Amino acid sequence: MVRIQPSMSREKPLHWVVSAKKDYLAFPADVQDDMGYALGLAQLGATHPNAKPWKGEGPGVFEIVEDHRGDTYRAVYTVRFADVVYVLHAFQKKSRSGIKTPLTDVKMIAERLKRARADYEGKDAP
Repeated sequence: MVRIQPSMSREKPLHWVVSAKKDYLAFPADVQDDMGYALGLAQLGATHPNAKPWKGEGPGVFEIVEDHRGDTYRAVYTVRFADVVYVLHAFQKKSRSGIKTPLTDVKMIAERLKRARADYEGKDAP
């Protein structure tokens, strides 16, 4: 069960960093629906039960993982900023061995978090 605090019921806008929205829209509809619900909860200040903290970038960065017909899809977002939720990356995990996220995706998330911070602070993105 997801509880939304009355003081947190103001919906924050959802911003997509670089190609995250395009990549997300390429996911199967069922995956988009499930992840969209989780992102909607984030906009209201709640956390979906399946959202897990993203390791490596500190607090306020979360990952949603959805399995669909043998494939795994992920979306990483941040709620670090008071007035907005940023979706940093959406991707299909293609590795057939192990559960570790490929280093290219890890680096991309770190770079996009920097871009989100710059956007939020009104600076030019790196």
